[in-house]
Parts: sequence; C-alpha cells; structure tokens
Amino acid sequence: MSNNKMDKEAQVALDKKAQQLLEEKESEARMRTYQGPLAKIIVVLLCVWAAFQVYFTTIGVISAINLRAMHCIFLLLFTFLLFPTFKKEKRLRKLPPLWDIVLILLGVGSFGYLILNYERIAMTGGRIDTHEVLIAGAALLVVFEAARRASGNLAVLALVFLAYNWFGEFLPGYLGHNGFTLKRVLITQFWGTQGVLGTGIGVSATYIFLFVLFGAYLKYSGFSKFINDFSLTLVGQTPGGPAKVAVLASGLMGMINGSAVANVATTGTITIPLMKQTGYRKEFAGAVEAVASTGGQFCPPIMGAVGFVMAEFLGISYTKVMLAAIVPALLYYVGLLLAVHFEAMRLGLSGLSKENIPNAMKVVKEQGHLVIPLVMLIGLMFAGYTPLYAAVFSIFGTIAASWLRKETRMTPKIILDATVEGAKGAISVGVCCVIIGVIIGTVTLTSMGLNMGYLILNIVDNNNIYLTGFFVMIMSTILGMGVPGVAAYVIVQAVAVPVLIDAGTLPLTSHLFCLIYACLSNITPPVAISAYVASGIAGSDQTKTGLWAMRLGIIGFIIPFFFLDNPVLLVGVDQQASMAASLWAVFTALLGTAGLVAGLEGWLVRRCSWLERVALIALAPLLLYPGLVTDAIGIAVFAALIAWQWMRK
Repeated sequence: MSNNKMDKEAQVALDKKAQQLLEEKESEARMRTYQGPLAKIIVVLLCVWAAFQVYFTTIGVISAINLRAMHCIFLLLFTFLLFPTFKKEKRLRKLPPLWDIVLILLGVGSFGYLILNYERIAMTGGRIDTHEVLIAGAALLVVFEAARRASGNLAVLALVFLAYNWFGEFLPGYLGHNGFTLKRVLITQFWGTQGVLGTGIGVSATYIFLFVLFGAYLKYSGFSKFINDFSLTLVGQTPGGPAKVAVLASGLMGMINGSAVANVATTGTITIPLMKQTGYRKEFAGAVEAVASTGGQFCPPIMGAVGFVMAEFLGISYTKVMLAAIVPALLYYVGLLLAVHFEAMRLGLSGLSKENIPNAMKVVKEQGHLVIPLVMLIGLMFAGYTPLYAAVFSIFGTIAASWLRKETRMTPKIILDATVEGAKGAISVGVCCVIIGVIIGTVTLTSMGLNMGYLILNIVDNNNIYLTGFFVMIMSTILGMGVPGVAAYVIVQAVAVPVLIDAGTLPLTSHLFCLIYACLSNITPPVAISAYVASGIAGSDQTKTGLWAMRLGIIGFIIPFFFLDNPVLLVGVDQQASMAASLWAVFTALLGTAGLVAGLEGWLVRRCSWLERVALIALAPLLLYPGLVTDAIGIAVFAALIAWQWMRK
C-alpha cells in the first residue's frame, strides 16, 4: 500500500472521528437525512428561507414582529424535520415521525395566529382571551422542545429562568420578587416583544442568518484553502510552523463561522496531526487548535457576527465595536503565537521543509482573489452601509470573485450547496436565540439584571470595580458554557452587562468584557467543549488538554481586567486618549504579553531559570496596566532579563 493511500485513509478515519465528536457536543451535527421526494422538498424550502431572509432584511417591507414570527416558523419547521427526537434515533428516513408533524403544525399554527392577530391585540393594550393564553402555552412548549433538540443545555437553563417567574417570590433579599400569574408570564413570553419574539430572535432573523450564509459562501468558494495555504507561506518554515499555521488559519476561519466547536472539528483534523508530527505533545496540539478557534469569536473584522449584534444593542456603528476589539484580539493571538514559538524553541522543533510549503506568489496569483468579498464587506461598512446590506453585497461578491479564475468558479450546484449549508447552519443558532428570549423575558419581567447588580455591588461595597469584574467574569463564563458565541453574548448582555454598567463601567467596555469571558467558556473546564473536541482528534487526555488550553489562552482571561477601568487599550473608547497614548499602551501591553508567555513557557532568548520565570510573570501586570511608572519599571526589568540571557553562555 502506498504512503499516499495510507495518508488518505488516515485522514478519512480522522474526519470520521471528528464528526462523531462533533455530534456528541453539537446537536447541529446530528441532523437527519431524507430519501425520496422529501429530501428535495427540504432543499427547496431551505432555499426559499434563504431568499426570504435576504429579501426582507434588505429591500423588502415587513414589520419587525412579522419578520421575527416568520423566522420562528421556519426555525421550528426545520428543527422538527432535521433534528432527531433522541440521539440514537434512525437518521436516514423517508418521512419524519408523526409526533414531529404534530409539533410542526402546533408551531406554525401558534406563530401564524400571532401574525394574523398581533396588531389587533396590540391595539387593545395586550388584552388576550383564554384560548390565546392556551396558544401562548402551546407555543412555549414547542419552543422548548425545539431548543432541547438543537441546543440541549440552554433549554435547561431557560427552564430554570422560566420557573423563576413563579418561584422567585419565595427567595429572600435581592434574589426575590413579588411573583407573577401564569397569564402575565405567557403574555410577556409570547405576546410581548421581550420574550421569544424579542431581541434574541431579532438578531437571528437579521445579522446572524446573513453572516452564517456569507460564511458558507466563503467556504465553498475555496477561501478556507486559501487561508491555510497563505498561512503556510507566512510561518510554515519557522520553528513550530504547523502550530503557527493552526493559530492563523483557525483564528481567521473561526472569525467567519462564529462556532469554535465546529471550527475545531473541521480545521483541527488537518492542523492537529501536523502539530503532532512536528513534535508537539498531543495535549498541546489539541489545546492550540481549541484556543485559536475560540478567539475568532471576538476577532475583528467579522467577530463571528457578534460585533454586529453588539452594535445593535449599543446603538452605535459596527466600526466602533470593531475598532475597540482590535487590541484584545491582537494580544490574544500574539500571546498564542509566542506560546507555540517558545514551546518549539524549548523542544528544539523545526518548521516544515521547503518542499511542503506552497509558493507564496503562486498562492496569491491563483487564490488571492478570494479575499475580495472580505475586503468588500469591510469597505462597505466603513463607507457607511449597514452590516445587512454589506453582507448581502458580499455574498454576491463571493460568487463574482470566484468566477475570476476557472479553478475557483462556483457552479450552480456549488451555490446551491452553499445556500443549503448556510441555511442549515443558521438553524441551531436561531433556535438558541429563540429560547434565549425566555431568559431575557424573565430578566425583564422580574428585574433580575438590576437585582443581581444590586446584590453584587452590595457584596463589594459598591467601590471595587475589579472585584465586581471578578463576579461578572464568573457569571459570564458560566452562562456561556456550551452555548454558541452569539447566543452566549445575547445572554450575558441581559444578565451580566448591567452589573458592570451599574458599577460605573463604560457600556462598550462592559459588553466587550462579558463577551470575551462568554467566548472563553469554550476552553474553561469543566465544560471546555472546544478543548474536549480537540482532545478527541488529538487522542489526548481531556482534562490535560483543557488545562493546557486555559494556560495558552491565559492572556485572554487577564486582558479584560486591564481595560475594565482604563479603556485606553480599546481603540476609540477613551475619547480623551491621544493617538500616541493609545499606541504606547498597545506597545507596552505587547511587551507584557510576551513577558507573561515567556515566563509560563520557560523560554525567552534561551531557557529561563525559575527566578527568571518568576520575574517575567511578575513584570507582565506592570506592562499590561497603562501607567508611566509601571511601564518604566516593566520595560527596565524586561530589557535587563533579555540582556542577561544574551550574555549567558
């Protein structure tokens, strides 16, 4: 058997294993497949849904509530058609089970009734009849069942919040409330605009769907291959090259698709074996892929669509959000790149041989045009177009760019496949956003967000922003566990963000702080889903891989505290900060990141003694925190350590 054939068989086996792992952690990967006429009907319906979303989020005229309700109808239809009732259910079928047909009819009927009667009910001040209470109850039951299949743990969390509407009156102090009737709760959750048809489904029906679709088109155009090949040309031959390729490629792809777990399961099947072959430990290889994929969710310019949602909540332009997120993302990935470099130097690892590296000019010439849609997206937004228009233009721009070369041309079949995959990819996140509406509705009705803020501020005596941030970090991490990036952010902005704002933190700073920790829950044990999927691909111990991931991503856990009370590290947030002050803060923060990583890895210019490692770790906070005195001390110590290591034999 030839080596090439063996390599192909090994890759197929690894891809199969990755798919199994993804199915265990991500319900989206467990979809049914159909034979016969229904399979074609579903494809047509998915395309109709995509066309509906593109049209009515741009040039079509439809009320917000009707758009959200129609979006819910499509989500429920596809959830009950495609997601199995239980894990071991037969996936290949000709027709869905009878109970799913009943659930589809209940979902379509309840939300269809809302569309037909919402205006009348709104004009009466929200007065609803007994049968309309029953319709609301049926709709909630259907939504919870859809969420159980598509989001798992999030449905349980939403159920806890729903129960709080009734049982909260028995809790003491700030955690309690006066209690609410069943009718009042159902009006809020279904008939109002703060429940399942609230902000969560609003962002799903607009930003999320279009950017998931855009990501699918980029993928089918060959953009992911371009990113991988281009990363190889940049860092493939440097020490530990494959790990650096994984950082760049996984970060860029994670930025586009917005799902850390799915990104690990796809890019990880290529990058993790390469890292292991280079000489990295399997736990380290898995951790690098997990950390790189996770950071993409808060990495500009796309931020996995989270940035657009954040801009909507804050009522500011997306460019302001994107600029503010640049430095935290930069420090996160610089820290990760330095970690893999120092580890390679410590282990004496080399890069890939020249014959395994594609020619840079050839890559740019043959695939460089595939970056045009991304440039178009950024350019349109900076030109003042809305993210929705920019996304739609960029989708069509992806098709046009692919036609610039015969090798990358998207055929009608490829366009169809991209549309179907994009629509399918939006289902799970969309259902998460629907069930999040229950959480937001509860927070609004019970004033839970304000009460949690009062409770935490009372504990910390209302004067310690860092202790408040610590409690909020824990809240954001817990609420984000096992939840897609966008959905996690929608939750934390309702529950955790108000606490920081009440403590006196700037709104954009508060939102970025909570977003980063919600995303980092993907690599935070005990529910480090990204790390666990990566460990399965690497064949490593889950706990060790999760701990390695936390260590490699440690700068991500630290940075938010340094911009919490001094937002000079967030470009454009501190209006009084000069350009020079901002650039200096970024420079010293980069030095602090390098010091911290070098201390943890035990390598700077050469291997570090334990005393040097302690000094490097100690100087990191001095450089990360903006201040002339701390900067001077940190730079002096850092320079002395580098000079000392250079002079050592």
